[in-house]
Amino acid sequence: MIKKEMIAMLLAGGQGSRLGVLTSGVAKPAVTFGGKYRIIDFPLSNCINSGIDTVGVLTQYQPLRLNTHIGIGIPWDLDRNNGGVTVLPPYEKSDNSEWYSGTANAIYQNLKYMESYNPDYVLILSGDHIYKMDYEVMLDFHKANNADVTIAAMPVPIEEASRFGVVITDEDKRITEFEEKPEHPRSNLASMGIYIFSWKVLRDSLLALKDQSNCDFGKHIIPYCHENGKRLFAYEYNGYWKDVGTLSSYWEANMELVDLIPEFNLYEEYWKIYTKSDVIAPQYFSSESVVDKSIIGEGTEVYGEVYGSVIGSGVTIKKGAVIRDSIIMKDTVIGENSVIEKSIVAEGCKIGAGAHLGVGEYAPSKLNPKVYAADLVTIGEGSVIPDGVSIGKNTAISGETTIEDYPDNQLASGEYIIKEGDRS
Repeated sequence: MIKKEMIAMLLAGGQGSRLGVLTSGVAKPAVTFGGKYRIIDFPLSNCINSGIDTVGVLTQYQPLRLNTHIGIGIPWDLDRNNGGVTVLPPYEKSDNSEWYSGTANAIYQNLKYMESYNPDYVLILSGDHIYKMDYEVMLDFHKANNADVTIAAMPVPIEEASRFGVVITDEDKRITEFEEKPEHPRSNLASMGIYIFSWKVLRDSLLALKDQSNCDFGKHIIPYCHENGKRLFAYEYNGYWKDVGTLSSYWEANMELVDLIPEFNLYEEYWKIYTKSDVIAPQYFSSESVVDKSIIGEGTEVYGEVYGSVIGSGVTIKKGAVIRDSIIMKDTVIGENSVIEKSIVAEGCKIGAGAHLGVGEYAPSKLNPKVYAADLVTIGEGSVIPDGVSIGKNTAISGETTIEDYPDNQLASGEYIIKEGDRS
């Protein structure tokens, strides 16, 4: 095996429970973003654009879609005989079978994979953030400071800092203290969950804490390194970075893409975002269709009107349908004369003719107020909505529903219909 200077370990096992019915059958990093991409495309593209050609992707929850999407890594030029991309699910060991418990435990269970490359440095990434970052610049910073651990950190408004792990640094950006979600933060530099470790330091700390239950980088590994006198530095990042872990942040990040001058440009030549794309027909717009400030995926047919929305590939929007401020994922069919406002409709759904999504006033969710806290309609994958129903705001629907599921042909704001499986 050829020695690698730096390899990346991409944590993509998360259930993403705060995305509710969107992730009841698919891991969060595999959720669609910006029409044709999936969330995991962003860290993977960052790796190849930063010259990192060896990436281990650690999967766990509902990995099928993710595994199929990544395949052997061709879209990211990661189909290499030496290195490339490797999907690393938890596996049966001879004595016991262990799920990954905690971010650091997942990395610990793959020590052999990392040892096989004997790297100088290991980059730890999360699979569920939207951003562009040159990890090579971060590595140069790590080397220049002779650091043991470098944590990417970004300035956030001080009033929001208590939501994050916060780092306190001296004038040389050396970390003097950490605070995990502090009530009264003393710094506004928030950890982004992106770490570069010198290999020996990572290996030794994983082995030292191998019996720690739910072993986690932020809670255990980083404090352990700090307490043991390791050199920890904060690499300050000032670009666009979005954690799309909640329904409202996911919706907002998609809506920002259709701004006239988007803050986050998906189409820059020098920093491409790569994805697995099927070869499909171009879009078709009928003579009576109207499209304004929207992203429309390949193979989509538009016979109705679309305003300020992100539409995936292979979608059919029938005559008279009006879509506003919504995300419609691939292979969904929107029925004639339906109206869809401020909704997230997952892949492969069927919305009946004359249905109206996003009606009335906001009401608190009866399903899960922590997850459903915005005035969005959220429709899970493969769901069916019958003709002519009205669906209120802050609602969730999953499964094949029929007219009998809607008293008086409506679903009031804050209500939900979950036909099968879990109650995310």
